[in-house]
Amino acid sequence: MKEPKPWVKPALELGPLLLFFAVFMWKRGETVTLWGQDYTALVFATLVFIPVLAVATLIQWKLTGKLAPMQIATLVLVVVFGGLSVWLNDPRFFKMKPTIIYLLFGVVLGYSLLAGKEWLRLVLGEALPMDAEGWRKLTLRMTLLFFALAVANELVWRFMSETTWVYFKTFGMPVVLFVFLMANAGLYKAHALEKTDEGAE
Repeated sequence: MKEPKPWVKPALELGPLLLFFAVFMWKRGETVTLWGQDYTALVFATLVFIPVLAVATLIQWKLTGKLAPMQIATLVLVVVFGGLSVWLNDPRFFKMKPTIIYLLFGVVLGYSLLAGKEWLRLVLGEALPMDAEGWRKLTLRMTLLFFALAVANELVWRFMSETTWVYFKTFGMPVVLFVFLMANAGLYKAHALEKTDEGAE
């Protein structure tokens, strides 16, 4: 299978989210009427986001032949909670979706840590070759991060404006995850398999 160009994967992952943001900002403060039903800008943006994310995920699977567990779980929860928001015309379900996703990831990683499993290595092992202790530390840190993000999402959508939540979802969460991964550079270096093979601690 031919490897897709480097920009394709980020475009397929970020494109639907940026489109969601653009549609929301375009219709913010307005009511969109479809099939005799009035929708807020957020619900309308969610209606656009669901099929676009599904198509982007399908294209990525066709191009690479695989999907990460996180991508599959995200798509399922977007369809379920986004669909409920559109069907019931209630944006709260979609706002709760990140909370459910991060709680799910936190619980799964927490269980893997307690059970002595290295599930995170199965997902990131090719990109980050580390020893068992490195994966244990990274799993613990990511578990705490996901629980913190779940709490943060609840606080933002319940106590701040809808626009603030959209900014937080579109830009805040990805930036936090990026900063987290960069902040753990020392961990990756200290537990790299190459150093282990050379006898380094």
